[in-house]
Amino acid sequence: PEGKTNKKIDGFSRDQRFFLGFAQMWCENDTDQALRLLAQTNPHSPGQWRVVGAVVNMPEFQKAFSCKAGQAMAPAKQCRIW
Repeated sequence: PEGKTNKKIDGFSRDQRFFLGFAQMWCENDTDQALRLLAQTNPHSPGQWRVVGAVVNMPEFQKAFSCKAGQAMAPAKQCRIW
């Protein structure tokens, strides 16, 4: 956007910091036992999968982190809904 720079702060670009902030929002520290219970009682995905499941299919994420096609965060077969 106009007037915005992609200056690196702490080694991360503006776009990278956006995705890092998104991921931090969903940070959790659950035990395996707690995750099993949540899987049985909670209709929502654990935070890790809310993040990975969303950004793994985003070209903006792949561009921000220079992911190459076929890498874990840039699979060859991507989900496209819109």
